[in-house]
Amino acid sequence: MDHPKTGQDAAGAQRAAWMRVLALADPAALDGAFCALAGVPAHQTLRPAQTGMAMVRARSGGTGARFNLGEMTVTRCAVTMDQGVVGVAYVQGRSQRHAEQAAVADALLQLPEWHDTVQAQLIQPLARLHADRVERQARVAAQTKVEFFTMVRGED
Repeated sequence: MDHPKTGQDAAGAQRAAWMRVLALADPAALDGAFCALAGVPAHQTLRPAQTGMAMVRARSGGTGARFNLGEMTVTRCAVTMDQGVVGVAYVQGRSQRHAEQAAVADALLQLPEWHDTVQAQLIQPLARLHADRVERQARVAAQTKVEFFTMVRGED
């Protein structure tokens, strides 16, 4: 028997994926791609972009007890479209424009008539840029890799 929330869980995972792409996007790349979207419907601000602090929690070794690692700067924003859809965004740093554009994109992605367009023109290119940046950083980090080996000493 299927779980009644399966559709909601899949939609929630899909939304979490695009919100991650929007939050991790380079603000300049997001701005360029967002400005290229033509005919974006009007939106109203529910919660204007606000900057604050959020506590970052961690686990030692990824499995130990949680501890407070420190605080980081976060900007959040919430908008609504005339169709009643609410878009939200939380982004690292102080870029209010980044937070607002991400919130509008989140709202547009929830509208069936805009979903495919925003996926193709905004989310997929930004995801590729992020993957390229991560791969480039991994290559740079790999250049610093040091391999240690031990030679067996002969005993007479």
